[in-house]
Amino acid sequence: MILLATDVPGFPKRSGKVRDVYDLGDRLVVVATDRISAFDWVMPNGIPGKGALLTSLTHFWLDWLNVPNHRLSEPLPEAFAPYADRAMLVVKANVVPFECVARGYLAGSGWKEYRQYGTVCGVPLPPGLRESEALPEPIFTPATKAESGHDENVTFDRMVADIGLSLATELKAKTLDLYRRAASHAASRGLILADTKFEWGTLPDGRIILIDEALTPDSSRYWDAATYCIGSAPPSFDKQYLRDWLETTGWDKSSPPPSLPKEVVERTAEKYREAHRRLTGP
Repeated sequence: MILLATDVPGFPKRSGKVRDVYDLGDRLVVVATDRISAFDWVMPNGIPGKGALLTSLTHFWLDWLNVPNHRLSEPLPEAFAPYADRAMLVVKANVVPFECVARGYLAGSGWKEYRQYGTVCGVPLPPGLRESEALPEPIFTPATKAESGHDENVTFDRMVADIGLSLATELKAKTLDLYRRAASHAASRGLILADTKFEWGTLPDGRIILIDEALTPDSSRYWDAATYCIGSAPPSFDKQYLRDWLETTGWDKSSPPPSLPKEVVERTAEKYREAHRRLTGP
């Protein structure tokens, strides 16, 4: 069964590309559906079990990292029982308006910028690095949070100008610490955590907490260490297979996307399941 939408009467709801968020007043319930997006479009059909896998993986990482976060331990309200395996009760927080990205390898938009300017989000890097190569040390590269469309990579100075030096510096340190710890665990499971993004929020008393999903294939780039090769873009444990298929269809990316064939759905689902198995298994 594929869950594309949720319906819990009596609670205000807003929907993102993947998650439905219900407002309970002082708390929220975040429900991860099976929707999947690519090139800023939500696909007409989803990936079975994806929302439950993402929620389970976020629970795993929040436990493993042992970092202050928005998850509440009390039970879900009874109205959300049908979505118990994909829902999380969380505290409301003042969201920091930046994606906090940690990169340990030269890939994606970072590789594109480096080829042009020798930098990633304004961070100078040594010359001669190749695609997918490990950086001398992980770097922090914030991005603005977009309500729709792509987030925009920005410099750390831009982040400082918007939220202040103290908060920006603390978020940088927290983000890089979580990345290093998570990358170490992933490596023990034969996976490379090339990069990831975190979202942070603040509580009324000033405490900083981790919010949203954590270290899922939707927010992170995982590679198989056994097949990793510098100089190319390694396959990742996310929706890359779906994106590659879309590129062959002739879709113009400005009109509604085509329905995903069974093979694409199944292959994409298996990538998510494999990432979950390898990261959380014994």
